[in-house]
Amino acid sequence: MLKDYNRKLILEDGKEYYGYGFGDEETKICEVVFNTSVVGYQEILSDPSYTYQAVVMAYPLIGNYGMAEEDYETKIPTIGAMIVRDYNDMPSNFRSAKTLSQVMKTYHIPGIYGLDTRALVRRIRNNGSCLGMITDIHTDTQNAMKQLREYRVPKDAVPLVSRKEMQFYPVDNAAFHVVAVDCGMKENIVRSLNRKGCSVTVVPFDTSKEAIENLRPDGIFLSNGPGDPMDVQVVVSLIKELKGKYPMFGICLGHQMISLAYGAKTYKLKFGHRGGNHPVKNRKTGKIEITSQNHSYAVDTESLKETRLTATHINILDNTIEGVECLEDKVFSVQYHPESAPGPQDSTYLFDRFIELMKEERHA
Repeated sequence: MLKDYNRKLILEDGKEYYGYGFGDEETKICEVVFNTSVVGYQEILSDPSYTYQAVVMAYPLIGNYGMAEEDYETKIPTIGAMIVRDYNDMPSNFRSAKTLSQVMKTYHIPGIYGLDTRALVRRIRNNGSCLGMITDIHTDTQNAMKQLREYRVPKDAVPLVSRKEMQFYPVDNAAFHVVAVDCGMKENIVRSLNRKGCSVTVVPFDTSKEAIENLRPDGIFLSNGPGDPMDVQVVVSLIKELKGKYPMFGICLGHQMISLAYGAKTYKLKFGHRGGNHPVKNRKTGKIEITSQNHSYAVDTESLKETRLTATHINILDNTIEGVECLEDKVFSVQYHPESAPGPQDSTYLFDRFIELMKEERHA
């Protein structure tokens, strides 16, 4: 016998989807987006880039392998909510320490399951990302619609998720020292740099140019993170001050901020790119990379032509810019996430390129 629905999702256009609650039971308003990944819900839950967003998982079965202590991308998840078709609260995995619902309750993240996620994904794909409220089944719809009309997505996402103090991640016999500017940085980026023989000092997003120079870095890394890149002008200004002085590598939000620092513009995509199956063409080699992505904003193609940056990678699906570089300044960036093992090894060469640029700078 089917149990009665106890939660619902109300979109800003008035459409309602009924389901069952898991995780936290609070009412929350978020931007509703979708992710097409088949696996990796733990990494999605703990990716700071999803701050203030409710993620619809296109793949139907979520929760089946539980939550492993080693797989978090950040220690304190800040995702808005999760929306899934079938939630499994009895995971089968020897590495599992907790269920997804238990972790979501700990960090006050609501979830809803049992609704038609295929229809919801199509709605977002056709109409664009929108605001939605996850709430109790008995919540008055008219009152909810009033709250949705009045809601504004906060502009403080990066200050919220960036660490407050410097942290050092050493490796034995380090070949290079990288300073990484944390705008919501995934832990696997640090691990990827460590594996390449780089000690990493991760600094808060608002660290000054002088403080970074005092760390005597061999290279600068600009991290991923949530929100609109135009809201992070302090980092854009920092890039302007440091570009050309150190080799520089940016990922996702870092890519957007580097582009802004060189004079390009950014714009919000209709529904963003989120998932581990996005094809990207490397314009230098002609090869197609299968990439992992998570972003709402893209770099404007026409404005990029007026800068010293050149486009190195293009998205096959919609021709958006996926990578840029300035050879003279030893600066490059990509919109996607090479540390997420897409392909699974298609994009690891990007970390090697960063290493080569630091070698060149050392021997210049």
